[in-house]
Order: sequence, then C-alpha cells, then structure tokens
Amino acid sequence: MIRRVVSASTIGTALEWYDFMLYGTAAALVFGKVFFPEGDPLAATLASLGTFAVGFFARPVGGMLFGHLGDRYGRRFVLVVTLTVMAVSSTAIGLIPDYASIGVAAPVILVLLRITQGLGAGAEYAGGALMAAEHAPPGRRGLFAAIPPTGNALGVILATLVFTPFTWLAQDAFLGWGWRVPFLVSILILPVGLYIRSRVDETPAFTETVKAGDRSAAPLVAVLREAPGSLLKGFLVSVGPNVATYIPSVYALSYVTDNVGLAAAVATGGLLVANTIKLVTLPLCGALSDRFGRRPVFIAGAVLCAVAAFPFFWLLDTGNVLLVWLAMLLVLTFANDLMLGSQASMLPEQFPTRMRFTGVAASRELAAAAAGGTLPFIAAFLTARTQGTWAISALMVVMCAVAVAGALGVREGRNVPFGGGGEESDGGSPAALTDVAPTERGR
Repeated sequence: MIRRVVSASTIGTALEWYDFMLYGTAAALVFGKVFFPEGDPLAATLASLGTFAVGFFARPVGGMLFGHLGDRYGRRFVLVVTLTVMAVSSTAIGLIPDYASIGVAAPVILVLLRITQGLGAGAEYAGGALMAAEHAPPGRRGLFAAIPPTGNALGVILATLVFTPFTWLAQDAFLGWGWRVPFLVSILILPVGLYIRSRVDETPAFTETVKAGDRSAAPLVAVLREAPGSLLKGFLVSVGPNVATYIPSVYALSYVTDNVGLAAAVATGGLLVANTIKLVTLPLCGALSDRFGRRPVFIAGAVLCAVAAFPFFWLLDTGNVLLVWLAMLLVLTFANDLMLGSQASMLPEQFPTRMRFTGVAASRELAAAAAGGTLPFIAAFLTARTQGTWAISALMVVMCAVAVAGALGVREGRNVPFGGGGEESDGGSPAALTDVAPTERGR
C-alpha cells in the first residue's frame, strides 16, 4: 500500500507542477505577447507575471477549502477532486483565443482559469505529502514524505520536454499555436492519475480519527484556536522553499532571455538538468531528516540558498551555458531540496490528525501566496528599477533568514507517532503539543 500511496501522491504532484511549470514558462515567454495589447514590453511582462501571481493568491483559499474537506471526509477524496480541477483548468488555458481575437476578454479568461488552477494546487502538494507521511512506517516518514515532492521534478521535466521543442518553431508559429499544445496534453494525464488514486486506501491516522469520533467540525477554526503558533511557524518555514523555487524556475527564464540575451532553450535546458537530479536529492534529503532531524537539514538548505543569492545572478550574467546551469543547480536543486525534503514531514508533524490537512495546506499556501507567486513580479520590477540584481539578491537573503527563524521554532517531530483521536505526542509526552490546549483535544 505504501508503494501505491507514494505513486498516487507523486503523479498528482507531477501533474500540478507540469501545469504550474507550463504556466510559469508561458507567463515569462508567451502571455505578455499573446494576451495583452502591444506596447511597452516591460509592462506586458509585468502584467503576464502578475497573472502568474494571481494563482498563488487562490492557493490559500483552495488549501483551506480542500483542507477542510480532507480533514472531514478523507485525504483520498480530496486528492481525486484536486487532480481533476488542475487538469481541466490547464487544458482550458490552451484553448483561450488571443487578445487580437477577443480583446480584453482574453486576459480575463486567463486570470479566471489561473484562479481555478490555483484552487486545486492549494491542496494537491500538501495532500500528497500528507498521504505518504501518514502511511509511512516508523522511522522512515521523512523518506516517504519526500518522495511525492519529486513529482515537482517529474512535472517540470515533463513540461520542459514537451514545451522546449515548440520554442524552436518560428516566432509566429510558436506564439500562434505552438505554446498551446503542452497545455492541451494535461487532459491526457488525468485518466492515469485518477486510476492510480482510486486504488489507494485512506490513511490509518484519519481512519482512527473517524472511528474515535474525533473529527473537527471546523478544522480551520480549530487550527486558529488551538495551534496558531504551529500555523505561524509553518508559514515562516515555507517562505524558504518558495524563494529557492520561483526565482530560478520562473524569473530566471525571462532574465536570461531579456537581460542576458540567451535563447530560452538554455534556461529550460538548465531546468531539465536541475530537476532530473532532484529525483535523487529530494528523497535523499528526506532520509537525511530521518537520520539527523528535520530542523538541521532544513536550516542547511536555507543557509545555502542565502549564501548563493548573489552568486546565482553573477553566474547567470556570464552568459556561459554551463555556469547558468550551475546557478540553477545551487539554488533550485541543492538548497531547495534540503528544505523541501525535510519540510514534507516537518509540517505534518506540527498538527494533530483532525486538523492536519488544514494546518499543513494553510501554512504552506499562505506562504506561497505571500512569498512565491509575487517573487517573479517583484524580481522583474526590482531589476528594472535598480539596473541590476543586487536588490533581489538581498531580498532572497532576508527571506531565507525568515525561514531559518521559523525552523528554529518548530518542534522536532521525527519521533512523534501519528495516531487518531489527537493523541500524537513526542516521546509519549502529550505536553509536547504545546499549541494544542488539552481541554480542546476531544472536540
């Protein structure tokens, strides 16, 4: 069953990131030219990246909505729904007429579909990692929870392999129809994902909670009332992976083409290399968190990201293909995977079963909205205003410091068993759940 769970969780995360990578790539290279009126190229790029950010503002709403359903009706049910929402909305993006055909309706439809996409993505990643964590055997939760996030890499690899050949088309063909084909492919992945997820059992922890009659009627209210500290620290921790993901995987695409003058295929090729290596480094970092603890591994990744913030853009500015790829490896693979690999089990360990889905999704997706979707837009703005990259590099350092502060505050949960009825404890001590009031546990 654990193999089925990991497969089901990973394929859903892969579809999520296939869709999001497609959107991020198209936002950097296509949407400004297709869905917005001709004029100032910078204004079109900012508007296009703004639509990318809109999806992230929808993600916390989706996380809380589907987190509520996941804590009330089960993890598997939610993951089937979110998979469908993601696939259908992404396919529809590939069918939108351009601005020249329907005018302002084109960007309006784009934004609406991006919001729908964001609602589904708001619970997909959190639910996948949570399913694996709650099914994982003792002492190996970090490893198994870190495997579904490799779906990120698989999705990016698939998106890159599908999207890159179309960038070789003539400009008119690429902007006319070439970019649409990868979006339409999304619908082909859906049946495979639904079949695999239909064969997965509900998690033992949730099943025990149902039997104990301990499901919360309002999981979000329970999180805000009983575990506000865990929610805040989970939010702070989640800032780091957003920095290490969206600067190299989204903003760097437009930076190397518009500012450095390289072909788009150089950047997408770097993403392919970086994400291929992730297939090994993410589970490895999860296993390291089982061995050494979640906090030390996470903090190591945040510090590496901060140290690499300035060299990242220096390497991009060389215009050397190998150095550009090295920059992406430093931040997107090594620094990011140390954080993501440990975070996948760290966040579920901060909340009791009856509010776990909501707590994990809310903390992660609120950070994604605040620090993820806005970063490419902010980076483009700062680079244009300061005539350089020092400002965005400095911002990356500050945001990594915030993530370290959050990691220092979370409890170390690698030895905390998952059970039903809100009975999880660290080493058998109920007092370890310091954010959960004892009188509230039975609600």
